Amino acid sequence: MGILALIVINKAGGLIYNRTFGDGLNQLNTNDYLVLAGTFHGVHAITTRLNPLKELQQQQQAALIAAGGIPGRPDPPSGLEVMESENFRLQCFNTLTGTKFLLFTDTLQANVDVAMRKVYDLYADFVTKNPFYQLEMPIRCDTFDRKLNSYIREVNNAR
Repeated sequence: MGILALIVINKAGGLIYNRTFGDGLNQLNTNDYLVLAGTFHGVHAITTRLNPLKELQQQQQAALIAAGGIPGRPDPPSGLEVMESENFRLQCFNTLTGTKFLLFTDTLQANVDVAMRKVYDLYADFVTKNPFYQLEMPIRCDTFDRKLNSYIREVNNAR
């Protein structure tokens, strides 16, 4: 099928947008989407704190400082980025403002990161530049809906 659904979660873990694009997923009610958003936000926060290489990175930084070098800025922890099952793939894109875009795709869908980037570009162009939109609030922008549906239809029909 290709791209199955999109969920957007604000930095507090609230659901601000959800859209299903195909028949590949079970139909959920609004409460289920709210629970899914809150649960994913919590899991993402926990996985951001997990870093098995933290001590190794600290040792490398200490060795660099001892050698007279200037330590670099460590990469920020990313948390859960991809979850794959036998039925679907979940790709998460976390923006610098804390907004999370969850894209549910078929396991065979190629270039999911390109599709995710295009979805984010559409969000940036048609939602954040809308003078009537307030950040962290539910997305109700007809132009964004139309452009997103057009893009997803194009991607799904290309398969």
